[in-house]
Amino acid sequence: MMKVCVIEGDGIGKEVIPEAIKILNELGEFEIIKGEAGLECLKKYGNALPEDTIEKAKEADIILFGAITSPKPGEVQNYKSPIITLRKMFHLYANVRPINNFGIGQLIGKIADYEFLNAKNIDIVIIRENTEDLYVGRERLENDTAIAERVITRKGSERIIRFAFEYAIKNNRKKVSCIHKANVLRITDGLFLEVFNEIKKHYNIEADDYLVDSTAMNLIKHPEKFDVIVTTNMFGDILSDEASALIGGLGLAPSANIGDDKALFEPVHGSAPDIAGKGIANPMASILSIAMLFDYIGEKEKGDLIREAVKYCLINKKVTPDLGGDLKTKDVGDEILNYIRKKLKGY
Repeated sequence: MMKVCVIEGDGIGKEVIPEAIKILNELGEFEIIKGEAGLECLKKYGNALPEDTIEKAKEADIILFGAITSPKPGEVQNYKSPIITLRKMFHLYANVRPINNFGIGQLIGKIADYEFLNAKNIDIVIIRENTEDLYVGRERLENDTAIAERVITRKGSERIIRFAFEYAIKNNRKKVSCIHKANVLRITDGLFLEVFNEIKKHYNIEADDYLVDSTAMNLIKHPEKFDVIVTTNMFGDILSDEASALIGGLGLAPSANIGDDKALFEPVHGSAPDIAGKGIANPMASILSIAMLFDYIGEKEKGDLIREAVKYCLINKKVTPDLGGDLKTKDVGDEILNYIRKKLKGY
């Protein structure tokens, strides 16, 4: 039986992850082992990612991660982000973030009670290098100057770029776009672009590249230009959050962190302390992360069923307040679960 280490984390992580687990258990048999991480954990144990949680994560085949609250800068000395630590520890070098409005972009815009600049069908996958760049954590103070090192390696670039092309081929995508700032960051992004141009020659698929600032604009004005995006760690982090606005916000944004031997699935959103405990957090991103989990283990039909259930809820306005609805977190989880059960019974 496959083992899943569940780390709910802080804030709304404790509310949305249980809804995701309901769907996970409905569609498969998994051994759930629970670990702790985050700010509450730091206050309790003096460690945001205790050794016990690390051991449980090592024992598991898959990790399901909720959300954590990070301390304010300077509040805690030598603080290390649990999610970044897990990504590095297990070499989860590929961060996959689908941006998909299920072909109902205009409807989602109306549900959320605001108009998108382009109410179009959105279907983009942002693949982000997950272990390098400015997030290596090499920062220091030299007198009154703060310095951060940006690390881009050939090995890391080759690995993520090949992953993006293989993902595109496997999922019948049409194009891979490399996003960079090589006109200014000539050495670091220059290397990333150089590797992209070398690797694209080995794949029979359209490939192009864009500057990151141009991409930020075109994601809003012309999202149809993009299919699969591959980029560096920080650019991917920022662009994927921006792109989520096209589909109704972070409440609909799942993600997968994939390595050669292990994977971690998580909603893109944070712990949202402003709404934590109110029972109104959107669980769809966490539930869609479960769909990605099933894709990963080779049971895509189950992933597709989850996505179909989410689409049903969007169309029928069975949603939380962030999308203009009035349902509670648990209500949305129950609606998705009930839809899946009816489909499994042939209704």
